Amino acid sequence: MNLKKLRESYRSTLKSSDTEETIDLMFYRPIGYVWAIIARSLGIHPNAITIASIFLGIGAGVMFYFDPLWMNIIGMVLLIWANSFDSADGQLARLTGQFSRIGRILDGMAGDLWFIAIYVAICLREPRTSHFFMEHPWAIWVIAAVAGISHVKQAAVADLYRQFHLYFLKGKDDSELETSYELKRQLAKVPHRKFWKRLILIFYIGYTIQQEATTPDMQRFRKTMRHYWPDGYIPQWLRTQFREKSLPLMKYTNILTFNWRSIALFVALFARMPWLYFAFEIVVLNIVMIYMMLKHERICKYFTAELNARAALNELN
Repeated sequence: MNLKKLRESYRSTLKSSDTEETIDLMFYRPIGYVWAIIARSLGIHPNAITIASIFLGIGAGVMFYFDPLWMNIIGMVLLIWANSFDSADGQLARLTGQFSRIGRILDGMAGDLWFIAIYVAICLREPRTSHFFMEHPWAIWVIAAVAGISHVKQAAVADLYRQFHLYFLKGKDDSELETSYELKRQLAKVPHRKFWKRLILIFYIGYTIQQEATTPDMQRFRKTMRHYWPDGYIPQWLRTQFREKSLPLMKYTNILTFNWRSIALFVALFARMPWLYFAFEIVVLNIVMIYMMLKHERICKYFTAELNARAALNELN
């Protein structure tokens, strides 16, 4: 494969320049591409890479339980390795066309399992190493619970905004934007004997309902679009205008992804105060999320009004 074809092949594995995070483009995507090429040559399915990342991420969490810094550094390497696999599974899926809803759900669950392991490790570690938490061991669990709830909400909202942006940028077929209504219809078609498939889909429906409940103005905007264009068509003027307003918010969705979380975690571990990571999630990332949500909801409210105004004047298309 010559250099030009190699670059084209690599670019085909990226989601879009609008939504890719800088650290991913500089580090994780190139490494993930190498893993994807190797996996393709060996006939490995993207889901197998995702499952491998789960074991690596949980292994990282175990290493963060221990106090020696060298063991924590091993954990950091394992977590970076896990995330390179998390990048590789999506890139392999785009290289081979092996897309599936189960794969997307499993990919999201992988990150959750990493951080569950990390949270538990920190909660078990702090009462052994911190004087405050030695005297108040319950406090770290309360802080972790608040951080965990915040984490779930932040990741869900950031994922929804990226998929909504991709929906306008590339269309329905090239985004992973779905509705709880559509998913419930899909669930009704899955035989009860396929227990695990039903269970995973039920989990995903709950995740989607949570996303929808958090973004009421976006849901009104989506409902308005479905009313005027039931077939999913979006006129070019709306694609262009929405992208212009949504694009500046993509940098905030990227702050809420793995890279900045892992940097904060590594800093807290080097500082010998792992609880600082929870503080980062609760304070800094929640501020970013709230700001992003307010801005995005305002954009959606604006376009809902714009569509209704154009419809009144018969100028939608």
